[in-house]
Amino acid sequence: MDIISFIVLGVLAGAVSGLVGIGGGLVVVPALVFLFGFSQHQAQGTTLAMMVPPIGLLAAWTYYKAGNADLKVAGFLCIGFFIGGLIGAKTANVIPTGVLKKVFGAFLLIVSLRMIFWK
Repeated sequence: MDIISFIVLGVLAGAVSGLVGIGGGLVVVPALVFLFGFSQHQAQGTTLAMMVPPIGLLAAWTYYKAGNADLKVAGFLCIGFFIGGLIGAKTANVIPTGVLKKVFGAFLLIVSLRMIFWK
């Protein structure tokens, strides 16, 4: 395990996350699968474990200071994410790896197309 490679991946994912407001998982999951040979399940589980500490705290604070973060809404989202994360994790663990990888890819494709072509 090359610790430096994982730290560099974390820095890149954090930078992209702070820049465009995406979850780091959009960067980390594919990188763990394609660059580090993780299974889709391992990549998703590892990425969720990465989020346990308040990793977005400094980025969120920067947005908040600029008047671009609604902490009340963020709190409600956290409650929903806490519950939804459990439901999603339990569901993902019963889906075969190949199917899960396709679901993840389709989700990224749909979101990408929507962001590019729809208003």
